[in-house]
Amino acid sequence: MNLLTRFYDVTEGRILIDGRDIRDYTRDSLRRCFGIVLQDTYLFSGTVKDNIKYGKPDASDEEVVEAAKMANADAFIRRLPQQYDTELAENGGNLSQGHRQLLAIARVILAKPAILILDEATSSIDTRTELHIQDALKLIMQGRTTFVIAHRLNTIRDADTIMVIERGTVAERGSHEELIAGEGKYARMFMNQFKNAEGAT
Repeated sequence: MNLLTRFYDVTEGRILIDGRDIRDYTRDSLRRCFGIVLQDTYLFSGTVKDNIKYGKPDASDEEVVEAAKMANADAFIRRLPQQYDTELAENGGNLSQGHRQLLAIARVILAKPAILILDEATSSIDTRTELHIQDALKLIMQGRTTFVIAHRLNTIRDADTIMVIERGTVAERGSHEELIAGEGKYARMFMNQFKNAEGAT
């Protein structure tokens, strides 16, 4: 993720976007291509609307509401004291972790980035909220390149290519079906998580 967004530059080889070396782009123009949802979402002091509009400052109120609906965030926002004009505490301290994640997803939806990076976006929330977030993520992943970093394997199950990273190297690579059939590390992790999920229901 840091290489893609040029927080570091590669020392060997090249990273290409649309056939062009990313070092040929300015850092600002490159980073505008990306929408990022992290495990620990950062929200700013200000209203709910202001935080969503951070992804597109000139967005209309209608665009903000539409993005919130697509992110499955509109329903909980409507229950807040001043709805979209509700003031948030520093880093959204008056919201749950799941609600902060939904606002971050709404922000990304509004920005409409070409490339999406999801870094453990559902790892610190409860299972019920995760289902809402996964629905929203599936929607925004359509039609764009998406990199998903996750330990919860349901998040990556539908990926075209899954890479299992072990001690800094790619240990396994393939689709979900290929890796399950290979009966390797991924298959063992998936089966363990599946059993744990069944035991929790």
